[in-house]
Amino acid sequence: MEDEDLRLAPRTKAAELLAWAEAEGREPVAEGPLRAVLALLELGGGRMHDGWPELTSAVVEHLLYERLYLYVQPEPGQDPLAYGAAVRLLVDHQRAAKRLNAKRQERLHAEAEWQGEVAAGLLRRADLVTWPRLYALLLRAAGVDTGDEAAVRAWLEGFRELSAQERSAAFTALEADGVLEPVDDGGWDGGARTLAVGMATDGARRLLEQGLMERSYRNLAELTALGRPMPEELAGDFGAFEEAAVRVALELAGGWTVPGLPRLLVEEYPELAPEPGQAEIDAYLAGLEPTEDEAE
Repeated sequence: MEDEDLRLAPRTKAAELLAWAEAEGREPVAEGPLRAVLALLELGGGRMHDGWPELTSAVVEHLLYERLYLYVQPEPGQDPLAYGAAVRLLVDHQRAAKRLNAKRQERLHAEAEWQGEVAAGLLRRADLVTWPRLYALLLRAAGVDTGDEAAVRAWLEGFRELSAQERSAAFTALEADGVLEPVDDGGWDGGARTLAVGMATDGARRLLEQGLMERSYRNLAELTALGRPMPEELAGDFGAFEEAAVRVALELAGGWTVPGLPRLLVEEYPELAPEPGQAEIDAYLAGLEPTEDEAE
């Protein structure tokens, strides 16, 4: 597979932005959150100009309020406000590049600040985690070396041996220990939250895959304009292309949580991170419907 032709994974300008910030004597922004912000902006469907996202109020809100909590889990000791700070740095860079006027810079700067505070709160809500984020928290709480995939797999093997009640208790303990903020939604015992987390995880991954493929298609349009042939993966059967998008999406999600973890949860431990289909959703909803005796 010619990845240079398919261009699935984002090639953000994080290094260039960090170098610019240093040259300007600006307050440093953490590299991890900055790379995540730039990648999610690029894959969010917004317009790009010369490799940079074009920032608007809607784009900033979509990133910080609707997408960020689906994908990223801040590392221990990392300030969750760093994501808003990364957006503000990008705003200032785009102003310096004359892509924004002073009035838009000021407005976007203010919006990124308060939306960044909102995003930091959303990242702590127990009902808004996805499976990779939740297991990243569990692994860290257990003291597992998350940079060692063998250690991560060994912990997952042990966790799989626990009963469903014991696993739910481990999830709940994250709230009791203050790692996540409790939400009055019935918790992990009723089944509703597990269903919601699974649906959110599936939706987040599919959105990421779609963004990757759309990005690749934009690059391929440029190749076609230059008279170059389509890559083999797109010359006939699209299966290989779709599989590549799935793989890259899992790799990206691992970079924002624990490397390799999303892939392990999907491919080797799906029972630990269930993503319900329509049948499971219908069965759950049916269980909520009152019987005739209850209705009377």
